[in-house]
Amino acid sequence: MKKLTLLLLALSIAIPGFAQNHKTQNVIVVTLDGFRWQELFRGADSAIINSKFTDTKADVRKKYWATTPEDRRKMLMPFFWSTIVSQGQLYGDRDAGNSDEVANNYHFSYPGYNEIFTGFPDVRVNSNNPVPNPNTSVFEYLNKQRGFENKIAVFASWEAFPAIFNVGRSGLTVNAGYADFDGPKTDRRLEFLNEMQHKAPHYLGDTRIDFMTYELGMEYLKEYKPRVLYIAFDETDDMAHAGNYKMYLSQAHQEDAYLQDLWQYLQSDPQYKDKTTLIVTCDHGRGDASPEAWKSHGTGIKNSEQTWFAVIGPDTPNDGIIKTKTTTYHKQLAQSIAKLLGFDFKKNADHEVGDAIDAMMAKDKPSLGK
Repeated sequence: MKKLTLLLLALSIAIPGFAQNHKTQNVIVVTLDGFRWQELFRGADSAIINSKFTDTKADVRKKYWATTPEDRRKMLMPFFWSTIVSQGQLYGDRDAGNSDEVANNYHFSYPGYNEIFTGFPDVRVNSNNPVPNPNTSVFEYLNKQRGFENKIAVFASWEAFPAIFNVGRSGLTVNAGYADFDGPKTDRRLEFLNEMQHKAPHYLGDTRIDFMTYELGMEYLKEYKPRVLYIAFDETDDMAHAGNYKMYLSQAHQEDAYLQDLWQYLQSDPQYKDKTTLIVTCDHGRGDASPEAWKSHGTGIKNSEQTWFAVIGPDTPNDGIIKTKTTTYHKQLAQSIAKLLGFDFKKNADHEVGDAIDAMMAKDKPSLGK
């Protein structure tokens, strides 16, 4: 009997997360490329509405303008504010004294996504060229853990994601751009979506429209039931670079509707209901010094390191907007994802990794942000 007890004790120590009291069994991540914290927390920006970057200004005001920022943000992203914030946590409200930032020095996409998923703001990752990532992502690490093998997938609009997750080395399922999904089992709807995406508008070049990325990701979720899924939207950034504020707001509003549809499905499926944590964030911020600066980001654009993230799930306190005078960094999200699932990526990675954000899963600690 003593030998059995010692064996069980040894197993509890040896297997990451064995003794951790957590309910999260699945993690879903969604990113809105280049979506500013200013619109998220304040709603539509009157300076940009009244600038040359907004046509049909009356239509935009009708859809997205109200007197208070609280009303404006709910008009822009109603599900986000009615459900995610009320039942989870939201970081990065600088008006409330809380900050969230990227730690990398570049403030554009590939360095941003590398930081989120590897936990390492690597100075070698300093362009958007689709060069295979030298760093190990938390997804690559999780894909080697018992129960997660081949249960991780990425669906992305931007065609660079196979390089970001280095599929040649990692072996991860990454569907990006207008590539067809070719899995071991492809139901009729996946076949239909493969066909339809080539008939859909290609106005972003090789970057797939977000509607198709979402539909493919959702069908994969229903058919394959992954433990970890990442859906990466792109059009908020595209519309900003194009100087089209109306479409920038419209895309954010549409992606809020995708989040609602996704969460409703997760809460209706026994595998995911009350067992799944959803993380929503962005890869970088944008300029805010003037309407012109809003179009851009990067090292030379002031404040484009300023970001945000939200989390909702069974292990996350429902603190709403975090108002502590602290700063979180996106390099902390990789270890946070691992810890939510009971693993220690930081200990096992071959490069530095930021610490987990314990407040995301600290039900036994005092609440924050009230």
